Amino acid sequence: MRAVTFTTPGEPLEIREVDEPELDETGVVVETEACGICRSDWHAWQGDPLWESRNFDDGHVFGHEPAGVVVEVGGEVEHVREGDRVTVPFNLGDGTCPSCRSGRSNICDNRVPLGLAPESQGAFAERFYVPWADYNVVHLPDSVSSVEMAGLGCRFMTSFHALVHRADVTPGDWVVVYGCGGVGLSAVHIADALGANVVAVDLFDEKLSFASELGADETLNANDIADVPSAVRALTDGGAHVSVDALGIAETCQNAVESLRKRGQHVQVGLTSNEEGGEVALPTDRIVLNELQFIGAVGMPRPRYDEIFRMMDRGALDPAAVISETVSLDQTPEILASMTDFDTVGIPVIDEF
Repeated sequence: MRAVTFTTPGEPLEIREVDEPELDETGVVVETEACGICRSDWHAWQGDPLWESRNFDDGHVFGHEPAGVVVEVGGEVEHVREGDRVTVPFNLGDGTCPSCRSGRSNICDNRVPLGLAPESQGAFAERFYVPWADYNVVHLPDSVSSVEMAGLGCRFMTSFHALVHRADVTPGDWVVVYGCGGVGLSAVHIADALGANVVAVDLFDEKLSFASELGADETLNANDIADVPSAVRALTDGGAHVSVDALGIAETCQNAVESLRKRGQHVQVGLTSNEEGGEVALPTDRIVLNELQFIGAVGMPRPRYDEIFRMMDRGALDPAAVISETVSLDQTPEILASMTDFDTVGIPVIDEF
């Protein structure tokens, strides 16, 4: 089958013929109908801190925001059938650890990130394998297309989990989002759907315009402002109730925390790159004196996907609005390469394999 394959960190990705996924008794094989192209794939390709020790082999396949149709089913699988339209969370859980048993599969003790671990080939391919299928497979409602689901992927799901399950966003709150890539734009749209007032911060006017279309009440181009946190505090009459760093560089993380009012909550979604090396210095005294909270959010628990589907059904959320373009598998290396200079706007989705 055809797939986008890794060679060495930072070197061009290649389209190659690779082996078909191997099926075991507890897993399924899915024919890929759509897959989002995510900045996490870019981080892994570049060998950034979270992935640098994973030593991906030549020929590894990334891709962790898929949707498709089940084409093979292991003998011990009970709740998935050939022909089912499905997706999976990017953090695949084993279903047995304490986190999984308590409904927090996104932080499974034995989680396998689809396409982002050497033992897991991803979905930038015509087909992909899902382990522990009875636990990990999410059946798609008829109303949700494969392209929409790929747009939901890890970025929209993580933003939803961050704002709905991890932070305490209520109608009328001010939410500031730093970084208007796919995850940041998703956060803007979700915060607006929750009834919050949203400030979007980025360096590119095109992305800020997109944020306005998705519900941002105010936008700030950080290129034009000497002190962004002060500008946010002025706009929000004392500071945001919730801040989101959707990028993961030191400046955006620190500015997001500095943008909060007393007892505010910061949610860190963006992962660091090589320059930060996995660590960012924080204004600790400010956090203590203002009783701020610093919260991490990754992925979304498998049992809570229906929350998004219900909001979509009643028109409160439209993940498709964050999708910027659909592309072919052959275009994927070029799209990922463009993320080096932050040239993508919104969420690109592969829909042609």
